[in-house]
Amino acid sequence: EFVFNGFNDSSGWTLQGSAVVLPNGILNLGATNSSSVAYPNSLAFYPSPFQMRNLTDSSTFSFSATFAFAILPYEDSARDGIAFVIAPNTSFTNVTRYDYFGLLDREDSGKSSNHLAYIELDIWCDREFGDIDNNHVGININSLKSSRSSPAGYYMDDPFSDLHPLRLSSGKVMQVWIDYDHSLMQLNVSLAPILEPKPKHSLLSHTIDLSQVLLDHMYVGFSSAASWDCYGCFILGCSFKVNGKPSSLDYSKLPRVNKTKLPSPFILDYPKLASRVFIFPFYIFIGSAGTLILLVPIILAVRRCYRYREIREDWELEFGPHRFSYKDLFHATDGFKDKQLLGTGGFGKVYKGVLPSSKLKVAVKVMSHDSKQGMKEFIAEVVSIGRLRHRNLVQLLGYCRRKGELLLVYEYMSNGSLDKHLYDLEMPSMGWAQRFEIIKGVASGLLYLHEEWEQVVIHRDVKASNVLLDGEMNGRLGDFGLARLHDHGVEAHTTCVAGTRGYISPELARLGKATKATDVFAFGAFILEVACGRRPIGVNSHGEPQLLVDFVLKFWQRDLIVCMMDPRLEGEYVREEAELVLKLGLLCSHPSPVNRPSMRLVMQYLCGDTPFPEMPDAYLNIRSISELHDNEIASSEYDAQYTSVHTSISSLLGGR
Repeated sequence: EFVFNGFNDSSGWTLQGSAVVLPNGILNLGATNSSSVAYPNSLAFYPSPFQMRNLTDSSTFSFSATFAFAILPYEDSARDGIAFVIAPNTSFTNVTRYDYFGLLDREDSGKSSNHLAYIELDIWCDREFGDIDNNHVGININSLKSSRSSPAGYYMDDPFSDLHPLRLSSGKVMQVWIDYDHSLMQLNVSLAPILEPKPKHSLLSHTIDLSQVLLDHMYVGFSSAASWDCYGCFILGCSFKVNGKPSSLDYSKLPRVNKTKLPSPFILDYPKLASRVFIFPFYIFIGSAGTLILLVPIILAVRRCYRYREIREDWELEFGPHRFSYKDLFHATDGFKDKQLLGTGGFGKVYKGVLPSSKLKVAVKVMSHDSKQGMKEFIAEVVSIGRLRHRNLVQLLGYCRRKGELLLVYEYMSNGSLDKHLYDLEMPSMGWAQRFEIIKGVASGLLYLHEEWEQVVIHRDVKASNVLLDGEMNGRLGDFGLARLHDHGVEAHTTCVAGTRGYISPELARLGKATKATDVFAFGAFILEVACGRRPIGVNSHGEPQLLVDFVLKFWQRDLIVCMMDPRLEGEYVREEAELVLKLGLLCSHPSPVNRPSMRLVMQYLCGDTPFPEMPDAYLNIRSISELHDNEIASSEYDAQYTSVHTSISSLLGGR
């Protein structure tokens, strides 16, 4: 354990680069003149390592830290900010870059051998590493890219309050609290102005097993990147303890900067305690009219604030990604005007917007507040997408809750949804090579959801309109409003029919139970749709509804399967790839879930790593797959266990 209320007695600290302890006890991590640019970083470490793991079972001990800091604004500064660091050693002389907090080079980012954990107070926006803005707090594990990040600020004790923003480079003194609970494997970070108590609700919360990151003994300290003519980043005091609560900082003993040596108006100082006591003078007005004139606007303002306040619940602290204010989203979408409307779906409207601070283009989905399942679907989407990272999944950037409105903020996909490119005759026809790459991309995204993430994610609404295209026409699977999570090796327990007609498997319609196999069925309908340029439910020559898969089956039985390819392709496709996709669509659409391939096997077929098998003989003797669907559903029509499931084959063939 250590506690330093200033660094007068800290001559033993290991300093590197331009880090220096000033005469008044402030640890200055900034260069004081242009010659300091020769140093790529500024570091200060407590001289003795701490035992961070139990030597018996290698589990990580709990630990806590707090420190007071200030970052002075300066227009020529190239500094990233300050990082609280837990590292295996105190030497980073091999780092060649002056940025990235002086801890890692780009080439080493993400390596598990780094054994590095740090909390960044970042005042530089580097889009290469996913920075959300130039004023944020992040949790970084072995990487220059934050595992969790949030705009700098703090929450009051009221769980319904908005985030109170703080400008890290304002020159004002602030305090950070860092706590790791090994039993919960949870790392929490809080921030507040100096003299304010530690917020009850953390700014950041990250579930992680640090026993895979930290070694038995680790060093604790601070880091900053070098800059030109910058007055620097200041640490005024700090405290750290393993397995316990660290000693509180003594605010009366923390050093102050000599004001005469700082450029006006950047004066580093504490707020006076007296200034925190607000005195509201009230005057006695003669006559009731004057009193009403003053009170009515106040009452209306309070009522308005209460009525439109945003909602915040406990589950958001653990799972919530970046939360946006409603005001920012309102301005980003120009007041949610119709001219910004991108589309309308079963769960609400989607608007195009530009965030006022970062100028980042986003898509804002406003969930239908009158939907009975709205809140449940919203929570599922926040929990799942907010933690997923894959090149073929649409990234959820954040969310907002206001009154009955549920808002999700996604990265904007400039080329819109795939179904528009397939069916809008005013748009140029999409070539086969592009379609095949989109099919493989969506398959890769589903494989990640089913097998490669920490939990199994059942998407439950795979379809062309939920595949969005980025600026390079890459297919990105989105709209996780129906997504469900469960652990690997554990059976899912969803018991309600959800999805889109034409993509719903017979067992889902019959039992209301979504599984990986029901996603595979929907994927089969999807790839047939992409190849054929037809919707999963169409109309036959008699004007009766018929499944697309039945058309493909009949042409396959006649050995004419490629005749089902989209006429807009004008025969410009690779025959072997076209046959593979059409036959794979049939296989994925098999009425029995046990006969459908896994998404890993699907990827192996599409990439040519595994030869496609001969189609089952049973397919040769049936008139239609929908006939098997009928049999599957009819077999349990009177099963009392599922009388609450109202979806039938007639609804499956109803189309939309």
